[in-house]
Amino acid sequence: DPAPYWGDREVDIAMTELFGGFPAEFYRGYDRAFPLDSGYKRRKTLYNLYHILNHFNLFGGSYESQANRMIAEIL
Repeated sequence: DPAPYWGDREVDIAMTELFGGFPAEFYRGYDRAFPLDSGYKRRKTLYNLYHILNHFNLFGGSYESQANRMIAEIL
């Protein structure tokens, strides 16, 4: 089920870190080839908030508190 997307590459990297992530070597290699812009860690929370809100909508439970923490961090 392809889902075409055009957007900032940081959104994809943020998603890889949301649920477990990839091996550390992946991120080191990526950073060597194409370093992320400064401020990425702050933007990562905003990028991933969408996915957490979607999970809260679908599954409820602990995703609500995680979303609230992320919103507080962003604000």
